[in-house]
Amino acid sequence: MSDTIFALATAPGRAAVAIMRISGPGSQQALRSLGVRTIPPRTAALKTLKGPDQHIIDQALVLWFPGPNSFTGEDCVELQVHGGRAVVDALTQALIAAGNRLAEPGEFTRRAFENGKLDLSQAEATADLVDAETAAQAQQAIRQLRGAMSRRYGDWRERLIRLLANLEGALDFPDENLPSDLLDRVEADLGSMINDLDQALVEAARGVRIRDGYRVALIGAPNAGKSTLANALVRRSVAIVSDTAGTTRDVIEAPIGLAGHVVTLADMAGLHASVDDVEKEGVRRALDWSRVADLRLWVIDQAAQDGRWREAAPLVREGDFCVLSKMDLPEGADGSAARRFAEGMGVAVLDVSLSTGVEALRAALVARVSEDLSGSEFPAATRARHVRLLEAARERLREAEKRLSMIDLAAEDIRLAARAMERVTGRVGAEDILDDVFKRFCIGK
Repeated sequence: MSDTIFALATAPGRAAVAIMRISGPGSQQALRSLGVRTIPPRTAALKTLKGPDQHIIDQALVLWFPGPNSFTGEDCVELQVHGGRAVVDALTQALIAAGNRLAEPGEFTRRAFENGKLDLSQAEATADLVDAETAAQAQQAIRQLRGAMSRRYGDWRERLIRLLANLEGALDFPDENLPSDLLDRVEADLGSMINDLDQALVEAARGVRIRDGYRVALIGAPNAGKSTLANALVRRSVAIVSDTAGTTRDVIEAPIGLAGHVVTLADMAGLHASVDDVEKEGVRRALDWSRVADLRLWVIDQAAQDGRWREAAPLVREGDFCVLSKMDLPEGADGSAARRFAEGMGVAVLDVSLSTGVEALRAALVARVSEDLSGSEFPAATRARHVRLLEAARERLREAEKRLSMIDLAAEDIRLAARAMERVTGRVGAEDILDDVFKRFCIGK
């Protein structure tokens, strides 16, 4: 990190103000190349910026942050200039001419991580906060940025280290008068730790859903009314509605806000057997999306009599909603049969037509989303990466519990579990993991 980087920290395009961020050992030299000599640390100063040929670029507010007391831990400069394209382009060219280079995506935050200003979970929270679209997403990211996740994983790691110390004491000093109940206590502590991770993995689904969005799939037979219902819930036309069966052939995703959370509603192809290659692909995609959805709305044409509603039944799980559509039409054999079937499965049934029932369904969705995403505990995971490492740690502890009579093997399992915990916060980690995390950041962050 011997080079000095810079990037626009505000969105490109016409704006009142643009902020250029500079970080690295040559930050002061970069400032001098723009015609600015010395300014007090952490104090805004109005200065005239000049290019290599001494032409005036702009008048700017300049802030100087000497390392290590800066975001990246390095010497940093922020230049607040007018947001016109000509000013930003001229400033960019002047900085390049002075030997600085444009930052890669996430490079400022990566330098903060590598200089010990943030751990990896806090760095991820920085990106999540930038991307947050709802208050719930922002609050989760802020708590993670302030160290809630780091403290939780740190506590687990300390517990594992204590367990490991007990086992290694038994290994290294077999002739000493160690407590006779040592292994019993280790076994009890292991069981407690495994229970904590079991609960954490249940909570993890909530954290990932808040960050990535709650997924609701509309499933059912062709022409059951899925597209009409999707348009009504989203309150705009996102799907083509036609009396012709099979109009929807691909998965159509539409974001809506419910209970302060982002919900992705997916309209999709009707589930049925087909010989048409395009229809078969649409059905395959519908099945894949439905299986990973957090909630399924099983839409059934209650006026129909062809029995095709049963095609989607294998996808329905307890807690899903059965939506009987077209309630403005006389009930057919499918309506009564599907109602009995759904009630027997413990699936709530809601009656809907174009004129009635949509708001009741919306209220039921709000209640479900609130129930699934609420919780007093900060979630143990907000990304799939965290979930995988939690699962890996739990698996190692289960192995240790089984092999406790073989102390050396159990100790190694506990050590691997602690290593998985450390990878969440970046105490240890392969370079390719770090590359994957930071490449997803926006430039300037």
